[in-house]
Amino acid sequence: MVNSRFAVAIHILSLIATTSDKALLTSDFIAGSVNTNPVVVRRISSLLKKAGLISSRKGISGYELTKKPEDISLYDIYRAVEEPKELFAIHQAPNPACSVGRQIGTTLTDVFGSVQQAMENELRSQTLQSILDRLK
Repeated sequence: MVNSRFAVAIHILSLIATTSDKALLTSDFIAGSVNTNPVVVRRISSLLKKAGLISSRKGISGYELTKKPEDISLYDIYRAVEEPKELFAIHQAPNPACSVGRQIGTTLTDVFGSVQQAMENELRSQTLQSILDRLK
């Protein structure tokens, strides 16, 4: 299941992209906008930095995008903050003596795989810029 890290990461990146005075972009300032703890902001920002989406300089407040918003896909953001996993879990050990239980795992694996691929393709087609355009 996707948790709120993805939405918070988009919020952080949107704030970075739209704030002209980068010195304002402290963890406390961003946390105030997101309405969360600065530790959460630092943790997610660290993931975004590790993924090469933002940069910061030691001893200087603020963050900067490393790419233009139109060059950052939502999939890039998703992969930066979400651990690789299946969106949907299949229950374990259905009854093999049951005609449904015997085949449900394989059937759902195929269906869920298609759904996850469609979601990932949609995230690839959307960019941070498309989010910024909607915020206006």
